Amino acid sequence: MGGSVSCCISPGESPKIHRKEVELEECPITTTEDVSEDTGTYLQHISDRELPDELAQEANPSDHPRASTLFLNKSQTDVREKRKSNYTNHTSPGLLTKKYSSCSTIFIDDSTVSQPNLKSTIKCVALAIYYHIKNRDSNRSLDIFDEKKHPLSREKVPDDYSVVDPEHKLIYRFIRTLFSSAQLTAECAIVTLVYLERLLTYAEMDICPSNWKRIVLGAILLASKVWDDQAVWNVDYCQILKDITVEDMNEMERHFLELLQFNINVPASVYAKYYFDLRSLADDNNLSFPLEPLSNKRAQKLEAISRLCEDKYKDLSKSAMRRSVSADNLVGIRNSQAVLS
Repeated sequence: MGGSVSCCISPGESPKIHRKEVELEECPITTTEDVSEDTGTYLQHISDRELPDELAQEANPSDHPRASTLFLNKSQTDVREKRKSNYTNHTSPGLLTKKYSSCSTIFIDDSTVSQPNLKSTIKCVALAIYYHIKNRDSNRSLDIFDEKKHPLSREKVPDDYSVVDPEHKLIYRFIRTLFSSAQLTAECAIVTLVYLERLLTYAEMDICPSNWKRIVLGAILLASKVWDDQAVWNVDYCQILKDITVEDMNEMERHFLELLQFNINVPASVYAKYYFDLRSLADDNNLSFPLEPLSNKRAQKLEAISRLCEDKYKDLSKSAMRRSVSADNLVGIRNSQAVLS
């Protein structure tokens, strides 16, 4: 996938194979009453070894639409503390920057689940990553994502790189640079966050100051290839990040896929959940999506779309009425009085 070297084939034996072998060794082998010693053993079906649905949802929020997202849970601590502090100190919320519609002016949010606003979505994704780093449980990481061992630039990595948490603006600038240079879409940013949380869940690791750049880069790299039909190659990212090599990009992408267990599927329900949770995160942190007044041209366009949907609904209702009228006529004929001559 991208570059001159294939990144999907590991030169050595995949750790996923060892994982399967350990699971098979630990899995109990049962025998049925009808099977004799000559016929061999009976392996337990994989569905019998799977976790219950509730446990699976709790463990993999990036796979199930009903499970709460990790970043929203991590942000609630700061949101509650901020509200409590404002209430205790009687702090005024200040001037209201949010626009509201009136009788003369109607404000419309151009960001929708099918076409999110790019700038606002990147800000929300960067804020979600910021809360992941700030409220992390520990510093569990892997060497492939360590910026000290695999630097992204030739500049010397600071000694306190693994201690100081990055600010929201720094994360936003890093993601915005990649998205603007590679011309990626807002939908790709949401998929990036899904892959990031799936990595943290599957690999049982944390995103921290020492690995956040490479984890975000790997998630963007994978999301752009899955979402876009004409994806950016790994060698193109090397032109954006001048000091990184194609071999390093391929190795990081291969490890990312293996840690995801090659599960790159993002259901529409999961995508929608992440979109609306990002909007909730924006509301909690006063990150308003752009609102524009409804113009005459936009109003005419919305009216045309509404009229088209109304015509389709009328056609469906007419076809349904025909079937009901024919039944009524049939009943009418059955109840008609006979004329005797």
